[in-house]
Amino acid sequence: MKKISILGSTGSIGLQALDVVRMHREKFKIAGLAALENINRLEEQIEEFNPEVVAVFKKEKAEVLAGRIGRKVKIVSGMEGLLEVATLTTADIIVVSVVGSIGLLPTLEAIRYKKTIALANKETLVVAGELIMGEAEKYGAEIIPIDSEHSAVFQCLQGQDVENISRIILTASGGPFKDWTRDKIEKAEARDALKHPTWDMGRKITIDSSTLMNKGLEVIEAKWLFNVGLGKIDVVVHPQSVVHSMVEYRDNSIISQMGIPDMRVPIQYALSYPKRIKSSVKKINFNELGQLTFTLPEAEKFPCLPLAYEALKTGRTMPCVLNGANEILVEYYLQDKIGFYDIPKFIEKAMIKHEPFIYKTVDEVLEVDKWVKNWVKNEIK
Repeated sequence: MKKISILGSTGSIGLQALDVVRMHREKFKIAGLAALENINRLEEQIEEFNPEVVAVFKKEKAEVLAGRIGRKVKIVSGMEGLLEVATLTTADIIVVSVVGSIGLLPTLEAIRYKKTIALANKETLVVAGELIMGEAEKYGAEIIPIDSEHSAVFQCLQGQDVENISRIILTASGGPFKDWTRDKIEKAEARDALKHPTWDMGRKITIDSSTLMNKGLEVIEAKWLFNVGLGKIDVVVHPQSVVHSMVEYRDNSIISQMGIPDMRVPIQYALSYPKRIKSSVKKINFNELGQLTFTLPEAEKFPCLPLAYEALKTGRTMPCVLNGANEILVEYYLQDKIGFYDIPKFIEKAMIKHEPFIYKTVDEVLEVDKWVKNWVKNEIK
C-alpha cells in the first residue's frame, strides 16, 4: 500500500486526488494533508481519511482547526508545517498541487528526502527547473507529472529512448476566448475567462488557460521534465481536449495519449505508476466523438505564450520573473483591477526591467520572485 501526502488537498487537483484514493482504498492511504486556509473542507477530509499530520498555511486558521478537532490529528502551520507534511517519514508519494511558487520549497525538501513527487505545480519547474531536476538526480527522487499534457508525454515516452525524440507536441484547448476577436477579448472580464469550455480547474489555472500562459508555463516545464531543447517543443490548439499531447520520433511516427478530459486519469497514473489500475472515468466512444481538430495558436491574440518562449530562450532567472509577474497580475485580474491585456503588458515590462543572472541557490530564486511581485504591484499602483 502506498502512503500519500497531498499539498493543496482542498483545491481542484487535491480533491480529485482524494477521489482516486477513495476509489482505491486497498492501494492508497493518506499520510498527510495541507491547505492554505479552507479548514471546513480540511475537517471533513480529516474525518474521512484520518491523516497523521495536517498543515494549514495560515496560522490563525490552523489554530481554529486544532480547537475543533482536539488531539485527534497533529495540526501544523506556515511554511514549516508545509515542509513537515512534504517530508513525512511514512509518506511514499507527495502530491504537489498547491498553486504558485509556494510549491518550490516543499518540493525541493521532499526531493531531498527521496520521495516520489507527483507534480501538479508547474510553477516549481518554471521558477527553478535546473535546480529541481539537478537535486532530483542527485537524491534519486522520481518526478511524475500530473498535468494532463505532461502526463501524456510521460506515458508516450515509456519504453522509448529520449534521444529519439524529434519533438514534443503539447495540446491546448484554446480556452474560452479561442473564437473571440482581439477587440472583444480586450473587454473580457474575469467572469468570462473563468468559463472554461472543457476542464474544471482552479481559478488561477483557468485564467492562465484563457491567456495561454498555462501553455507557456507547460513549455518551460516540459523542457526540464524531459530534457529537450526549446526547438523541440511545439503547441497546437485542440479544442476537443481528447488528445492530451503527442511525441514525434526521429522516424516521423507520432505517439499520442488520448482520453476523456478528466484529471483523475493522470492523477491515478502518477499514484499507481508503473502499474495501471481500473478507473471509473468514462471511456471514449469513437462513434460519438466526431472530428478532432488542430490549429496553431494565435500569438497576436494570446501574447503570453510567445513571452513564455522568450523567457525560456533567455533562461537564467527570466522564467522566474515571467511566473512571478503573472501570479500577481492574475490576482489583480480576478479582482477586476486590470484588463485582460494588462497581464502580458506588465509581464513584458517586468522582463525588460529585469537583468537575468545564473542562480545557484533557491534563496536567489525566491529573492527574484519577491522582487518581481513587488515591482508589479508598484507599477499597477
